[in-house]
Amino acid sequence: MLHTFSTADELYAHAAEAVVAAGNAALAQRGRFVIALAGGSTPRGLYRCLSAPPLAARLDWSRAEIFFGDERTVGPDDPDSNYRMAREALLDPLGLSPAKVHRMLGERDPLTAATEYEQQVAACFDIATTDEPPEFDLILLGMGDDGHTASLFPHTQALAERSRWVVANEVPQHATTRITMTYPLINNARQVMFLVAGASKAQALASVLRGPPNLAEFPSQGISPSGGQLDWFLDSAAASQLS
Repeated sequence: MLHTFSTADELYAHAAEAVVAAGNAALAQRGRFVIALAGGSTPRGLYRCLSAPPLAARLDWSRAEIFFGDERTVGPDDPDSNYRMAREALLDPLGLSPAKVHRMLGERDPLTAATEYEQQVAACFDIATTDEPPEFDLILLGMGDDGHTASLFPHTQALAERSRWVVANEVPQHATTRITMTYPLINNARQVMFLVAGASKAQALASVLRGPPNLAEFPSQGISPSGGQLDWFLDSAAASQLS
């Protein structure tokens, strides 16, 4: 479902309401809220809404398990760290227990960090990493102006992954390696929410949503929850090329 708003601030406010609703539904039905956070610039505005009154008091975050959809290969205090951004905008303001926050260890060897993160996910759901992927209650995603999401970049090996939940993904176009959740895990979530803002995303967004299938060029096209809900929260600038 597409939700389009005039400004990025309106997008953040409505997306925050949707996160709170998803969290409270999960708490009522299963007693906890398992969420994966997105990195990048757009989610920061959402996190600030969630951590500020009145929304901060409308969800019992002490019963949440916080994961991350991807991470750069940097330490937790690096300015480029997705964890650091989320910590500053959401986790610290909410006063969350570190035991509830499961960060990807970007400072470690990426292959090792990816394997260890799969084990953390499996332990949270009391399953084995060889089992079917677990069901996150909510996975938040952004989208780059090249159509990537999480750290699933165009023409990278992780796009072909069909069994692993988390992998180290070499990204030659940025001369780096990232740690990322994969399609099998993301697409098994109960709800996936994209946050896309800004005119620089408009062309890629139109290709993702209205163009022909081309997963290699536009990895966001690969997000299609098998039994869950997919929502796109857009500002008018990002949606400007949608018919």
